[in-house]
Amino acid sequence: MSSDGSRRGSDDVQGAGFGGLLRRHRRDAGLSQEGLAELAGLSVDAIAALERGRRRAPRAHTLRLLADALRLNSAERTQLTTSARNDTESPQPVLRRPPAPPNELIGRTVELTATKRLLSQRITRLLTLTGPGGVGKTRLAMAVAAELSDDFPDSVCWVPLASLTNAERVAPAVAASIGLHPMDSTRLIEEIAEQIGQRTLLLVFDNCSHVVSSVGQVCAALLESCPNLSILAASRELLRVPGENVYVVPPLALPPEADEPEVSAAVRLFVDRASARGYDPAGQLEQVARVVRRLEGMPLAIELAAARTNVMTIEELAGELETSFGILAGGDRTASPRQQSMRGAIEWSHDLLTPAERDVFAQLSVFVGGWTLGAAAMVMSGDAAPGPVARAEALDLTGRLVDKSLIRVTRHRGVARYYMLAVIREFAADRLQTTSSVDEAVRRHAHFYIGLAEQAERELRGANQEEWLERLQSELDNLRAAMAWALQTRSAGEALRLSGALWLFCYLRGHYAEGSQWLERSLALLPAADEAAPALAKANLGAGMLAFLQCEYDVATTRLQTALTQYKELKDSAGTALVLQRLGGVARERGDYATAETLNCQSYDLFEEVGDQSGMSWAHNHLGFAAWLRGDLDVAARRCGRARDSFRVLGDGEGLAWSLISLGAIAQYKGELVEAEGLLQESLTLSQRLGYREGVAWSLNQLGIVERRRGLTERAVHLLDESLAEHRDLGDRWRSASVLEELAAVAQHRGRSEYAAFLLGAADGVREVIQAPVPEVEKPDYLATRSAVEESLERRAFRTAWSAGRSAPLAAVADGYPFPSPDPDRSRRL
Repeated sequence: MSSDGSRRGSDDVQGAGFGGLLRRHRRDAGLSQEGLAELAGLSVDAIAALERGRRRAPRAHTLRLLADALRLNSAERTQLTTSARNDTESPQPVLRRPPAPPNELIGRTVELTATKRLLSQRITRLLTLTGPGGVGKTRLAMAVAAELSDDFPDSVCWVPLASLTNAERVAPAVAASIGLHPMDSTRLIEEIAEQIGQRTLLLVFDNCSHVVSSVGQVCAALLESCPNLSILAASRELLRVPGENVYVVPPLALPPEADEPEVSAAVRLFVDRASARGYDPAGQLEQVARVVRRLEGMPLAIELAAARTNVMTIEELAGELETSFGILAGGDRTASPRQQSMRGAIEWSHDLLTPAERDVFAQLSVFVGGWTLGAAAMVMSGDAAPGPVARAEALDLTGRLVDKSLIRVTRHRGVARYYMLAVIREFAADRLQTTSSVDEAVRRHAHFYIGLAEQAERELRGANQEEWLERLQSELDNLRAAMAWALQTRSAGEALRLSGALWLFCYLRGHYAEGSQWLERSLALLPAADEAAPALAKANLGAGMLAFLQCEYDVATTRLQTALTQYKELKDSAGTALVLQRLGGVARERGDYATAETLNCQSYDLFEEVGDQSGMSWAHNHLGFAAWLRGDLDVAARRCGRARDSFRVLGDGEGLAWSLISLGAIAQYKGELVEAEGLLQESLTLSQRLGYREGVAWSLNQLGIVERRRGLTERAVHLLDESLAEHRDLGDRWRSASVLEELAAVAQHRGRSEYAAFLLGAADGVREVIQAPVPEVEKPDYLATRSAVEESLERRAFRTAWSAGRSAPLAAVADGYPFPSPDPDRSRRL
């Protein structure tokens, strides 16, 4: 070989080692790896492994075979042997190890177990941990890497990408992490693959989002060439390469809504990080729970909030977070800017979006509590009924934001629902405010939900009642936002349409006070006018009904009489009949059973004229209701039985529940307790399934009476207490008074005469305020209880307890005031 060739060989020994020298000799000989392998009697993989340094310390026999095949002279043979010896004595390439975690991993047992299984059992060779910034992907990746060290005998290698500013630097970053310093950058991926070869290795890519396309290409190439390689990637966006399995890292578990919040993972993280700042909040777990619920369990947000305990109380912190997430800043100085504040974390993701994605991201912030594809398509396109093209575009853009972890997806009963975490939505809303389309986006949002409410109104009296109640409940926050827009912009027509369409839902789901406020404020926007007469009539009807349910009988009567006049002017027989039923309800609760019967008979006749089977069934039910309250149980049974049979055919869940309650009450007043229990349990189950709170409260009330009649007072107290809580929360003071009188009967039965007098006084105070007497059917039990209590107490003691009850607020009465007991079991207090 020429002196120049020898010099090049010497350079290879010094600069590239044995592998580089062998490759140089092979190329000088004009041979491929396959050609050299054939001449030397070795495998192609063996040649590749020697050249790439994957195989070291070749045997002397192998060296002779190679030298002979390459026709090396004596000096070149000695040089090759020396180079092999030097490589054998030199250290192996050092892999970058995963960083040691700075603190304890809290609340990730489930996630750690699931991700370990996927990789250790080779269920997948490429697992992407995805989720929004601040959810804890990197921290979980560290823990997974540490746990899997024994499952990958050739080690776990950490590839940090956060500092990269150029996608072309991904492959060099991988090479550096595995200890490879290649001479030829044009074949870098191939050289990395050759370096890894057959090794059982786990590569962990961290912070991939800003170079995700390049990371995906590198991963796909390496997995194809290296059969024993596995990859774990932490990325806000999916890699979208063949074989990728995705694990969405959820926020930390939140404490349940309870008086004594459990120490959930989110609470434990806050306490741990606040303690690290020198403040121990262990005695304020209820306030901590309030904070972490507001932060929806996001680990970075919780850590940033906990850091603020060095200058704020937890109460102040919770208050600040109710209005803004701006205080979530001031993270560790060593962290990247996007980890020092929640805004920085979200801004990092936002900056990676395309202009179209940014526009949609901002527009979708108008939704509160989630949305469906149809709602998104309406807001994006402005079409009242978006066609296939608009829906496809909405789906594509929504999907992109889901893949980038800015939107989350839930699936329930065959419907996909999308939502943003609160901190992300606040950022998106800020972006929307800077655009000229903000007013239009909010208007489109409101109009979509007005249309939805009107569609639901038509379905709430039929077989699809349960489905539509659930749908409206899931959209309640959006409906509230739409109502707020209509009221704030003084859009009277829209406000009347929305509030009028929602009053039945508000009744069925127990939103009496809120629905009343919407209706009253909407009615105040617009005086009666011909073009708005149908909407005005419906709004007055709804306002009257919800006032009646809260025992505001005078207000209810005024509103209902107005609605009656309007429906008659419109010649709307069905509307007129419906108002007559509601006026009959007012008369019934005030003890005027004759008027109630007359009004409901008139209602029946009108419904019969227009052929409204549902209205006729409701008239039967109301007539039966009034009949059993006045004590005519046989007439009531016939009326309510017909109503029940009709409601079953119609599929009206509310009507069926009510007729079952009436039939159950009739049975228990007849002393047929087994039959009564069966009917009332059926109504309770149905009401609970529908979320029909009034039905639940009434069923519990009557079941409590059944148990009291059986002498099972402890069970009776439990049922009556639950009923009282429901009626009190609904604002139904009429029924609350009856439940208090039943509780008084139980208290007297258990020898608690003074407390029984207190309860009777409380009931009397409620009845005086609402001007509603004890129903006729309940009077025998009421008078028996009062007589027994008066006989058991001295007159002065009775009057003292009675007066205390009359003056006590209803909420305090439910808690046993002024007769507290150290025993939290109310049944024992009674």
